[in-house]
Amino acid sequence: MSIDFELTGDITDIETIAVGSSIREIARLRKFYGTRRWKKLKGRAMVRLPDDTICDAEVHWYDAHGVGKKEIKIKHIFWK
Repeated sequence: MSIDFELTGDITDIETIAVGSSIREIARLRKFYGTRRWKKLKGRAMVRLPDDTICDAEVHWYDAHGVGKKEIKIKHIFWK
């Protein structure tokens, strides 16, 4: 399931989850975006959901130098 959302601020508390061959989707990433040094990262950001609710969420994405952030997705929403 994919949730449409918009980042409304910067991503903070960024941590690397996996690098290179330890990423499960590495073959697909290389096929679609090119052979680079891929990293899977996570962080926290304020997001706007389709119903215009703004909330704090944990987001995950893939990143490679020269390619940028790809496939940003919400993994957890921190409701207040």
